[in-house]
Amino acid sequence: MGQRAKWEYFRAIYERYGKAGRKTKQAILNEFCVNTGYHRKYAIRLLNGPRPGKGPGKGVRRRGYSYGPQALSILTEVWEAAAYPWSVRLQALLPKWMPWIRKRFRMSSEIERQLLRISARQMDRRLRANKTEKKRRIYGRTKPGLLLKQQIAVKTDSWDVTTPGFTEVDLVSHSGNSADGEFAHTLNVTDIHSTWTESRAVLGKGQSAVQEALNEVEGALPFRLLGVDSDNGSEFINWHLKAWCEQKQIQLTRGRPYKKNDNAHVEQKNWTHVRKLLGWERYDSERVVEAMNDLYRHERRLWMNLFLPSVKLVRKTRVGSKLRRV
Repeated sequence: MGQRAKWEYFRAIYERYGKAGRKTKQAILNEFCVNTGYHRKYAIRLLNGPRPGKGPGKGVRRRGYSYGPQALSILTEVWEAAAYPWSVRLQALLPKWMPWIRKRFRMSSEIERQLLRISARQMDRRLRANKTEKKRRIYGRTKPGLLLKQQIAVKTDSWDVTTPGFTEVDLVSHSGNSADGEFAHTLNVTDIHSTWTESRAVLGKGQSAVQEALNEVEGALPFRLLGVDSDNGSEFINWHLKAWCEQKQIQLTRGRPYKKNDNAHVEQKNWTHVRKLLGWERYDSERVVEAMNDLYRHERRLWMNLFLPSVKLVRKTRVGSKLRRV
């Protein structure tokens, strides 16, 4: 049945449906759904809605996409390679990235014109799904902090240090299958040079609690704490931690958004020191947090730091296009 025929049929039964009793309405509705192929809920809205006019309403004419899948795929690759810039900056840097794009993709002149023509607003629309997926996969439940971001430096170089004291910090969630309510987190602090790792459990991830746990870790380290590098979570990017670092003359830096490898050292310890021991169960009581801290302060700390070997990178050698690590 065509659209015009469906409309005429709808007009024919509209008055009869409105005046019918309950059982008759059910029969008319069943017949209407079978003949038109409409979903039952949509058919009910039509028959209970306004009186139909003389002809079927004209559908909204949507403009077709101006950019093909290849152009959008290349745009996504550039966005990821350029460290996820916002749309206005991405639009401005695209012309400078053209040599990089031509070297890696078989791109026609039409695709190149599409890339250079796409607006910043269209970039936002086309990259929305990628941004959402990246946030879920990389951050998990960590909310990117908005406070003090302009005052805390982003550390983009590799940690090539020869003395202990420069550390990476992170929080490991113990929420189980539900993020509702308050639950425990493990604060992990890993020294880059010596790989010495200290852990403390906190209930919730309040700024004061995290700062107090970090203060305790600083006192337990066998060397002076010189630097703290964190992700962009609000539990680290806040006034409490900034003031504490300034008071103790500790360098406070943060990694780049969406770049989990900026904190690769502590991410590895999250698995070896926390997840392998506690798994992904939910812990949400003061008693459990105290038991976790008793283990972190004594047996676990000595076992992981003094009795297990830690692999360290000696050198990297480039052989052709490959990078060999020893």
